[in-house]
Amino acid sequence: MTVTTPPQAVGGRISLFWRTFLSLVLLLAVCLLAWVQTFRALEFEPQALHSARQVASLVNLTRVALQHADPIARVSLLKTLADEERMSIAPRESGDSFAGYGTNPFTRQVAEALTDRLGPGTIVAREVNGEEGLWVAFSMDKDTYWMLLDPRRVTTIHGSTWVIWLAIAALLSLAGAAVIAELINQPLRKLSQATKRIRDGDFTGTHLDERVPTAEIRDVNIGFNQMASQLAQMERDRALMLAGISHDLRTPLARLRLEAELSVPDPDALQHMGNDIAQVEAIIAKFMDYARPGAHVTGCVELGGVLAPLLQPPAYPTRIDLTLMPFSTPLWVQADPVDLHRVLQNILENAGRYGASPGQSVAHVHITVKLQHPWVLIGIADQGAGVDNQTLPRLTQPFFRADAARSQASGAGLGLAVVDKMLTRMDGNLTLTSPCPPEWLPEGLNPPGRGMTTRGPGLLTLIRLRHLPGPGNNPNA
Repeated sequence: MTVTTPPQAVGGRISLFWRTFLSLVLLLAVCLLAWVQTFRALEFEPQALHSARQVASLVNLTRVALQHADPIARVSLLKTLADEERMSIAPRESGDSFAGYGTNPFTRQVAEALTDRLGPGTIVAREVNGEEGLWVAFSMDKDTYWMLLDPRRVTTIHGSTWVIWLAIAALLSLAGAAVIAELINQPLRKLSQATKRIRDGDFTGTHLDERVPTAEIRDVNIGFNQMASQLAQMERDRALMLAGISHDLRTPLARLRLEAELSVPDPDALQHMGNDIAQVEAIIAKFMDYARPGAHVTGCVELGGVLAPLLQPPAYPTRIDLTLMPFSTPLWVQADPVDLHRVLQNILENAGRYGASPGQSVAHVHITVKLQHPWVLIGIADQGAGVDNQTLPRLTQPFFRADAARSQASGAGLGLAVVDKMLTRMDGNLTLTSPCPPEWLPEGLNPPGRGMTTRGPGLLTLIRLRHLPGPGNNPNA
């Protein structure tokens, strides 16, 4: 079972701007298609009737003109119609072959309208004797004739025209949707950025504009600014209070230490009193660490330089045997060197107190460093009694003490809580696993409860820190 503080970055989520933008685009696309279909439906029948009316008028005018013209004028009239109007008149023969004009709903409606206006004997064709065009058969003086017209006289809006208009409308709709989405999301983005700064402990750069024209946004900004001001004042009061507590408690402790050294003759009693005073000072330091503000500045830290001083056993109050597995150096991580030193020291002290195998007085602790881009993993494994699954998730809670196997030392109960908070400030995270996985222990160790030297299930404390390329190198390399 593991306890993990997840990284801050969460991928795979669409931003509010794009969600609003895509929603507006979808709405506009549906409205645009509905408008096009409505326009085409409303434009279809009037356009067909208008075209049929124009053709019928040409046929009637031509027929009347030919009837009242003498033979010489009739020839001149036919020539003028052919040259200027692209119309031709030809006698209709009984053997003429023709194809009907109605090939789609529009042309069928035009043909029906022409038949209604010119009479039931009217024939409308798209091809006569192999020649294409708009052919209309009409009668004059008991004879029938074909009139050939330019088919472009009867047409609807072309597909290319629709595509151009739709493309222009779509571009304007996309631009409008982007502007509207930006106007909607801009105040929310500013509020989100201000919230992140407050989360990081920056109360000075979080002021939002209280003069925006939108009433609801203005009320939110005013309330947020008031909240940020109150939090800043509370943070200042807390810092002042913690400084006072630290000073007021450490001053009498220092006096007690001095008085004990001057007035207590028994060396053993003096040592015990000194240990008690040191323990109280350590508890105060842990309280101060846990109560420190969240804002923190990290940099590029070489991990080997931080681990080297921690490998000296005299640095720990209990007997501990440290083993650092070799790893390639230099290895740079994103951290604060002081806080990282305290994190590692705190974990190693816990391992020294609780990590001894059953029946042994020395805790054998193994430190393994692995690079798994973009993380550097620091595994600290002991061979102690381990922690049960019900207790493991609570080890990072403030003031919580585990069962008897790991609660023998006195303290404030803030060790791992402080570690977890410091790692979070450095954009890292902490994982606890019990029993300890074998890959984090040296080869050759006997399984728990077997062999000449028994060992407990153990606990793996795994630290994840972000890997950096190092100072002077290209960060993108």
